[in-house]
Amino acid sequence: MTTSRRTLLAAGVSGTLALTAGCLDFIRGDGPLELEAERVAPSESALEEAGYEEHEIERETIHERVDVGVEREVSASVWLSSYATEIEYQGHEHDGAFFAAISVPDVSVAGYSANPIDGMSNEELLEEFHGELDGEYDAPDDLSHRESFGLDILGDGREVDVFEGETELDGERIEIDVVVSSFAHEDDVLILLGSYPAALADESVAAEELMESVEHPV
Repeated sequence: MTTSRRTLLAAGVSGTLALTAGCLDFIRGDGPLELEAERVAPSESALEEAGYEEHEIERETIHERVDVGVEREVSASVWLSSYATEIEYQGHEHDGAFFAAISVPDVSVAGYSANPIDGMSNEELLEEFHGELDGEYDAPDDLSHRESFGLDILGDGREVDVFEGETELDGERIEIDVVVSSFAHEDDVLILLGSYPAALADESVAAEELMESVEHPV
């Protein structure tokens, strides 16, 4: 995880934090503020239907100093869950389509937003979190926004952005699509990502169905 991502994940976003004893210690600088996200994940039935398998599920605790008018220490636990499915390319099987679900604590302290995610576009979030879509191809080049559409996710309409770019697989250039949605839910900020070769139309449908199936908290 890069330094920028550690700063990003450590903070929290735009909710309201009750003034508990721990929060008062944080405001006074007498102790860290401890935040914990709840895990978000696609449903097991949606994963099975799409042919995706668990790639990595990781809970990270990150310690950072953040600016809430003055510098204070934050200890934040975040969930990173990723999944993959195999594709056939040039007669070989590759882990070539990916889905990731990320949850970050959503909080503000004494009127200060402690995390920049709340103001970030999906394109900026993609730049920060695309590393969760680890695959056998390189990171995509020259990603550009192609379109936006809506999906019903966790009981509300959510905007999904589609980006297109190129990458290299088995020494050849291929076109790739990446879909991104982010929103606040149940005291967390959720970031959902899907990545797949643009030529595989079925994987576009699978990514949308995985997004629609997510459960939070798990």
